[in-house]
Amino acid sequence: MTIQTPAHASGRLILVLADQLSLRLSALRDANKDQDVILMAEVAEEASYVSHHKKKIAFLFSAMRHHADLLRREGWTVRYVHLDDDNNKGALPDQLHHELAVSDRSHVVMTEPGEYRLKRALLDWAEVAGVALDMREDTRFVCTHAEFQTWAQGRKQLRMEYFYREMRRKTGLLMNGDAPEGGKWNYDAENRKPAKVDLFMPQPRHVARDAITEEVLALVSTLFANNFGSLEPFWLAVTREEALLALEHFVQTALPQFGDYQDAMLTDEPFLYHSVLAQYLNAGLLDPLEICRRVERAYYDGDAPLNAVEGYIRQIIGWREYVRGIYWREMPGYTEANYFDAKRPLPAFYWTAQTDMACMAAAISQTRDHAYAHHIQRLMVTGNFAMLAGIDPHEVHEWYLAVYADAYEWVEAPNVIGMSQFADGGLLASKPYAASGNYINKMSDHCQTCRYDVKQKTGPDACPFNPLYWDFLIRNEDKLRGNPRLGHAYRTWDRMSEEKQHAYRRSAAAVLDGLF
Repeated sequence: MTIQTPAHASGRLILVLADQLSLRLSALRDANKDQDVILMAEVAEEASYVSHHKKKIAFLFSAMRHHADLLRREGWTVRYVHLDDDNNKGALPDQLHHELAVSDRSHVVMTEPGEYRLKRALLDWAEVAGVALDMREDTRFVCTHAEFQTWAQGRKQLRMEYFYREMRRKTGLLMNGDAPEGGKWNYDAENRKPAKVDLFMPQPRHVARDAITEEVLALVSTLFANNFGSLEPFWLAVTREEALLALEHFVQTALPQFGDYQDAMLTDEPFLYHSVLAQYLNAGLLDPLEICRRVERAYYDGDAPLNAVEGYIRQIIGWREYVRGIYWREMPGYTEANYFDAKRPLPAFYWTAQTDMACMAAAISQTRDHAYAHHIQRLMVTGNFAMLAGIDPHEVHEWYLAVYADAYEWVEAPNVIGMSQFADGGLLASKPYAASGNYINKMSDHCQTCRYDVKQKTGPDACPFNPLYWDFLIRNEDKLRGNPRLGHAYRTWDRMSEEKQHAYRRSAAAVLDGLF
């Protein structure tokens, strides 16, 4: 990734990005505090390439400003460019070009960006400008690019479960020698309980706002007034110290029941037992292994059961590392994948939450208010509906990238393009995660107050997921009937009367006609 390696390490400009808020950054590995200068910049291009949630922009700008202060306290010289500064050039390549000129420097060091488009833009700029750019691999991850390529080499299917076992062996997390703790690698079968409204639901740790955050909130409310989402309430951690306290709060209050209820959904409980730490982890305020080791310690101390601890660790060293590997292996082009040739535009209610479907309204309203929804809401509600309805997966991808505080393309795109929309044709998932209203009814309380009847299969009062499920399978029969995991569904369809089949297709057409 190095365009040109500088002859020596002194007098360099070190670029630190918004999602690289760590003192352990590879770009700082051999830096000289007396000679090197760190550049951090809030630029319009990064804040607007999709219509990011107001809360996401505010979180990152505040966290960046706090991190710059931390770097200064650690003895670094930091050049920080605010969004509204007169010399803000609007894009990182242009800002780098300007800062090199005014500082009389010629060498840039940075850690690899998490998004392909930015990596390509910076490499192209350095080549054209003749700038020595030392772009280093991001060492904050467990699996290197080379290790993932080696693991994936020659495999017909890249299944996360087998990759996850390699990461367990590499890290030693929940291992007894060569054997997994408890005798099993995966306790997911124990983690599918529906939640009840009378359960005690802990809340994520709320942080009081300081002057820096208040200044950022005022900036965002003015310059991004038309962006999606609510800016208030704003209680997110914006420093490493507060993020560590949020981790400890999760371990003590929610982790013990995280496993049991991680797939559950309740209308008035957006967080349930989830950690709500992903935005801190993905921005660099927390390290993946420190999270996993703290969670592991809770198990060995007797403070949390194995199914909860294993499930949480699997999300981080299994799924998170796996989707990053998929992303860098398949880019460029992965975000344009469209296996089903789906072309419908994203319905307006993804931005407004104005829909009679209670599950969709709840997930989108929560997303609007908190820039957060947990994985089942993203996969089995908003994602499931988009796939069943034949929405263009690139539009779905850009929506997810915009609306969640933890969303960066390396983690978001494989989750949406591969897992949620099956747009990569099965590279990532073994089958489409398609489901009727019955799944949502089982795992949530949404259907109890919905205007649609989840038990009704067709007609104007039927849950739209019910006819759309069958319409999706038949619409894409040429690509899916041979999938062994869908054999039962197609056999069920084949046993239906012709009249019932037509009723499903008519009801689905009516739902789709009413979307736009």
